[in-house]
Amino acid sequence: MVILALVQGLTEFLPISSSGHLVLTGRFLCWPDQGLAIDVAVHVGTLFAVMLYFWRDMWMMIVGLGRLVTGRGGPQTRILINVVLGTVPIVIVGFLAKDYVAFGLRNIELIAWATFGFGILLWIADKVGMTVWRLEHLGVPAALVIGLAQVLALIPGTSRSGITMTAGRFMGLERAEAARFSMLLSIPTIIAAGALTGLEMWEQGDLRVGSDVVLAASMSFVAGLLAIAVMMQWLKRSGFGPFVIYRILLGGALLLAVYFGIPAFPDAWCG
Repeated sequence: MVILALVQGLTEFLPISSSGHLVLTGRFLCWPDQGLAIDVAVHVGTLFAVMLYFWRDMWMMIVGLGRLVTGRGGPQTRILINVVLGTVPIVIVGFLAKDYVAFGLRNIELIAWATFGFGILLWIADKVGMTVWRLEHLGVPAALVIGLAQVLALIPGTSRSGITMTAGRFMGLERAEAARFSMLLSIPTIIAAGALTGLEMWEQGDLRVGSDVVLAASMSFVAGLLAIAVMMQWLKRSGFGPFVIYRILLGGALLLAVYFGIPAFPDAWCG
């Protein structure tokens, strides 16, 4: 449970796919599903991490909401609108396809291709994308494009943060600004995912909160906060190269395992 919480916290915001790493971790260690309570806990932990790190942007969006209600505009209102518009596609598709996403897409071959292919796409976007815009300059069409790209994150191995940063770079956002918008998009997305899982728990009558749940939330919070801080500082002075290299190596290793019989994740591994 501690390992899963750390994996979730460290990979949720890095452009390397948390869902893919959770599937791979469970398969490699032969662990059963961790349960809905732990799912909610690690999401709550990462949610608090991103909200704490970007508390200034959270306050800016609250101010933007007030300005919107009173019929005024400004950069705060623009950011709020862009975050809302960028979240709508994945909320709709995620709700409609939740059962298929939960059970139909969790196979190693798909994760391998998504890890490898979207890693290459991130490298291309980082090379050809202009670095001219800050988040305050982002227009509604660009926000919608990034939001539509985020839907691809429902495929394990794609990476929600990775695909939104990729789209942001293609739209001309600076590296750190693409990551900033990706992090802000994660807030309503994590809330929606956590609420959906919480609803399932309520329907099953399983609303217990034990020490393991609290520990999972705490570990994912610390790991998530650390991952965000390191990544944001890195992107202010460098590019996505290390993440791209990691994805290519991991995806390549998984593809070798799938197509050439290298026993990385054999069904017989777990007995």
